[in-house]
Amino acid sequence: MVHPTGPATRPKRVSFLLVPRFSQIALIAAIEPLRMANELAGKELYAWQTVSRDGAPVAASNGLRSPVDFATHSAPTQDLVIVCSGVQVQQHLDHAVLVWLRRLAGIHTALGAVCTGAYMLARAGVLDGYRCTLHWEELNGVQDATLFPQVAFGEELFVIDRDRYTCSGGVVAMDMMLTLVAREHGADLAERIAEEYMHERIRDATERQQTPLRLSPGATPPKLVETIKLMEANIQEPLTLDELAALSRISRRQLERLFQRYLECVPTRYYMNLRLLRSRHMLRQTAYPVTEVGLACGFISPPHFTKCYHQYFGASPSEERRLRRQRLLFGGTQPPPSVPARARAAPRGGNSVRKRTDALWRQE
Repeated sequence: MVHPTGPATRPKRVSFLLVPRFSQIALIAAIEPLRMANELAGKELYAWQTVSRDGAPVAASNGLRSPVDFATHSAPTQDLVIVCSGVQVQQHLDHAVLVWLRRLAGIHTALGAVCTGAYMLARAGVLDGYRCTLHWEELNGVQDATLFPQVAFGEELFVIDRDRYTCSGGVVAMDMMLTLVAREHGADLAERIAEEYMHERIRDATERQQTPLRLSPGATPPKLVETIKLMEANIQEPLTLDELAALSRISRRQLERLFQRYLECVPTRYYMNLRLLRSRHMLRQTAYPVTEVGLACGFISPPHFTKCYHQYFGASPSEERRLRRQRLLFGGTQPPPSVPARARAAPRGGNSVRKRTDALWRQE
């Protein structure tokens, strides 16, 4: 069991800063694991409060107004402050709030964000030298600009880097908070909380966001989309390239050109990546034996499955199973201090076949 990092005599105190038009589902997904942790533990492990710039109620993006406990200038000191924002975050930046966040960082308060909240933390200058993430709708803008040169934005679902906790939003906030609970009070409690909410599994910080295919770089041709759907529907018994071309009603050569132009890889490589990503999903979410997972993803030979899996993910299927709980307990630890923030950033551009496959494949 991982022991709490804070004093055992009091609960961990968490504040949620509500920014106008914040994502209410992300806020609830972040708070509920804390509530359930208290209930299942039979004691108060966590205490939370809500804060706004002036102490007035804040309207979420769905129009519902939420009362808050404090204004930023009167809020008591907390162990962790999480910024909750949503749409049009750039229009709701407030100088007084940015100063408050800088002051919190100055006294070593842990800071976090859900949805687009990392943008506000970055504008406050409290993410310099850190890895972080935010919602995919905002990622392209911050990755292509030089606005935050000292911040390493990635495409992960959530990132825990030392005392910074950022997540892409929505229900992913639950995964991030469950990981926090696991690291402070043990994986068993975190898994019991997930079961209470019928949350299938606790996703870890190594998983990436899914960018909708229609929003991938460039205008995606319908024939390419159709072919990828055929691949996704035929994982256990993969189709040949000729069969894919015939079902998509184009020539094999045309199909190869489409994949090369828009995905920078050959169709067979893309198909293999889809099968490997499906196998990882099954290894993490089901209890099927490794051999059965390989068969379900079109690998007739277990050694071939293991070899391909290791080449793509850097670990064997069996190691993937063993490491899941370790990632839950200790995942998201900071990279070596000698690695500069810029070097830790996710690849910018679109030249990586793996990045393209991760972005287009529906992992969850």
